[in-house]
Amino acid sequence: MKLLAPLAMLGLAVVPAFAAPPTAAQKEEFYAVCMGIAQDAALCGCKADAALTLIDERFMGVVIASMKGGSPAAGEYDAYNTYVAKSNQVCKPNY
Repeated sequence: MKLLAPLAMLGLAVVPAFAAPPTAAQKEEFYAVCMGIAQDAALCGCKADAALTLIDERFMGVVIASMKGGSPAAGEYDAYNTYVAKSNQVCKPNY
């Protein structure tokens, strides 16, 4: 587990091999919530696709809840901020 911190610092997705990927239903929900916020199909499609490679099913729930106005648990702020930064890097390279 001590190797996870350096990998996270490199910006690599740190998802255990046994973690389930986000579901198709989660991807659809992510896209719908994003469109309600940004109204930008290209951005929301890119972010939904990026989420599939950056986070797992459990954390996708955290992200969707946050997009709906919730807040990540205190212990998940760093992971959430890393996810946001990485998805922006992929989908909004000049951001």
